[in-house]
Amino acid sequence: MAGPRVVIIGAGVVGAALADEISARGWTEVTVVDQGPLPATGGSSSHAPGLVFQANSSKTMTELARYTVEKFCSLDVDGQPCFLQVGGLEVATTPERVTELHRRQGWLTSWGVESRIVTADECVDMHPLVDRDRILAGLHIPTDGLAKAVLAVEAQIRRATERGVTFLARHEVLDVLQADGEVTGVRTDHGDLRADIVVCCAGIWGPMIARMVGMNLPLTPLGHQLAWTGPVPALAGQTEEAVRPILRHQDADLYYRDRHDTLGIGYYGHRPMPITADEILSVDEADGMPSVLKFTEDDFADAWTETQSLLPATREAKIEEAINGLFSFTTDGLPLLGESPDVKGFWVAEAVWVTHSAGVGRAVAEWLVDGHCSSFDLHECDVNRFEPHQLAPEYVLARDCQNFVEVYDILHPLQPSGDPRPLRTSPFYARQQELGAFFLEANGWERPHWYEANAGLVEGRSIVTPNGWAARYWSPIVGAEAQATRETVAMYDMTALKRLEVSGRGAADFLERLCTGKVAKSVGSVTYTLLLDHDGGIRSDVTVARLAPDLFQVGANGNLDLDWFTRHLPADGTVQVRDITPGTCCIGLWGPLARDVLQPLTDEDFSAAGLKYFRAKRAHIGSVPVTAMRLSYVGELGWELYTTADQGLKLWDTLWRAARPLGGVAAGRGAFNSLRLEKGYRSFGTDMTYEHDPYEAGVGFAVKADKEDFVGKAALERRKADVRRKLTCLTIEDPRAVVMGKEPVYDGQRAVGYVTSAAFGHTIGKGIAYAWLPAELAVAGRALHIGYFDRRVEAMVAEEPLFDPAMSRLRG
Repeated sequence: MAGPRVVIIGAGVVGAALADEISARGWTEVTVVDQGPLPATGGSSSHAPGLVFQANSSKTMTELARYTVEKFCSLDVDGQPCFLQVGGLEVATTPERVTELHRRQGWLTSWGVESRIVTADECVDMHPLVDRDRILAGLHIPTDGLAKAVLAVEAQIRRATERGVTFLARHEVLDVLQADGEVTGVRTDHGDLRADIVVCCAGIWGPMIARMVGMNLPLTPLGHQLAWTGPVPALAGQTEEAVRPILRHQDADLYYRDRHDTLGIGYYGHRPMPITADEILSVDEADGMPSVLKFTEDDFADAWTETQSLLPATREAKIEEAINGLFSFTTDGLPLLGESPDVKGFWVAEAVWVTHSAGVGRAVAEWLVDGHCSSFDLHECDVNRFEPHQLAPEYVLARDCQNFVEVYDILHPLQPSGDPRPLRTSPFYARQQELGAFFLEANGWERPHWYEANAGLVEGRSIVTPNGWAARYWSPIVGAEAQATRETVAMYDMTALKRLEVSGRGAADFLERLCTGKVAKSVGSVTYTLLLDHDGGIRSDVTVARLAPDLFQVGANGNLDLDWFTRHLPADGTVQVRDITPGTCCIGLWGPLARDVLQPLTDEDFSAAGLKYFRAKRAHIGSVPVTAMRLSYVGELGWELYTTADQGLKLWDTLWRAARPLGGVAAGRGAFNSLRLEKGYRSFGTDMTYEHDPYEAGVGFAVKADKEDFVGKAALERRKADVRRKLTCLTIEDPRAVVMGKEPVYDGQRAVGYVTSAAFGHTIGKGIAYAWLPAELAVAGRALHIGYFDRRVEAMVAEEPLFDPAMSRLRG
């Protein structure tokens, strides 16, 4: 036996995959427990229809699915394959869906999965049951197919068992044992199991298990309808289980799969049917599988009518089997992976469907054994990503149900979230409403995208209107606000950005250990720096302001930064970390006239010499105490001005009265994004993530290699010598060709990378797209193309920054 003692709760498709992957890495003192029989345990894996479609807007989710396909293709049980690679076919019955299929094909190309758009005739050739008159086009993914979930569970159990893993069927978990904030074991109805690590892979029962250690999982089991026809005469004689591609008819929330001479029909168009984990029967209590609820025939009526229209051959068949099967849904549609913030050694791998199961098994195994995941970027999936309000039961239920309803919908990247809203508002919210702000949500915050009060600014300006897709949730006011910022001065609400306070006599040494830059500098210093993982990948980019010898303010990217800091706190209590975001607010005052607005309002010296670039000071603006930082994410003279929430409205009004006579405006996130791309500023989570290192991402300047040590330094030194890809600035001459992000980039006919962020540069008069490209192509002047829906957009590699490369405006 080797490795720590691990207990995995749940032997479904995720638990089995994790046991297989972790034992393959040498950890074999592993026990897997499940309340049900093996390999069909009675959870979601046991009734899952097995359709594996790899197309996803998330690169990570596509890569998890791709690994699952590759692994399942290699598995069998006594000669029975665990994956039937019949391909996937998504069909469009409306022009809007045809356009969406082109977008989805772009995602697949960006993430390296083969696919192509096919004609209606080709759709019928692949799936002859489809009515040719209903179909306009299709998307074919040849590596998609049918996962035989129960067989895959059995195959992985066998492999893990051969390495020494123990599987215990019919063991119900009664409690997770812990002492001094660490797990010590698992109590079952057959006795206790000692453990150093416990991983919850309990699926729809996950919230119950997590609650045993005080952990709140934002997961809701929802019923999903799956029906099987009786024999379809047109399929008579089909001896193979599946010969046609798995089929999605997303315009009607339907999917289909073969089963010899019958068809399986899955439906997402019905009302949400949520249930709590506590309401699910145990295996022994249930009459059949506890994850299967009684079929509600009325909810399926529209699905059956539409099926008979799309697949006319089904008119000669009847529905003979049907269930409402339970699956896990989360507030953002992504899995829940990682360690509890409060109980060391308790991990979760939850809200994972068969499609991504083997990938998740590998990812969590790497994370556990190596301390980080090297195969996948998991920042989107980390269970600690949520803000406190996102764990509220009302919020979880509403958003989980919304994600069920929207699972096949065409969703714009900027599409506003549904209820509950508003949740978090800055102190300026009332003033922003008065100015006609168009709000979008960011981490629960209502954040202005533009202000209708600025409509008059558009007159007389040349504001390019982008194409129809990019023009959604957009206004020409965005361009006018961007230009006005460069001309006069603008006020930006920056309250939604995460703010952490790090204090205590060990604070300086603590931050030095975690940051790539030197942050233990003089009081008043502000440092742009990075947080790295142990493999040298970027965990976040932050600003660290030293406000007193033992007090720092960190401008962070989200709750994962707070979690990272908290996990690294010294045990001696010499450092404290606190999230101060809710009790504070921030206004970005930026533009060439920013000093003319600010200086008359204070006795402090805000001249270029009085507060230099990347310095901070405490001051009073009018009667409001502020922390002023000489920073600008839009590339203009100005400051980030922080104060407490109770003083925020007064600060806004004070600045507003001073700015208006000088032509000052309030500006929104649309202008902000355009301006920051003109300046070449990166956005963590979009432009760079855990999988990238600083030298690839163009932020190597934030690494001080002469520092004695910091987390990730050794790994980063190894990576520095082998930079094979680069985050690269592209410009687009066609003013209407504004791409949105995640589109593939082509060198000739070869897909070579993908777009991260994009916007129109209203100062430079060109479209801007940042993209990951092979290093040899990241050469200024190189002509490339971006795949945008069904067209190719000409683009050119450009030197960055595109605006004010001498930094004269920032430092003035």
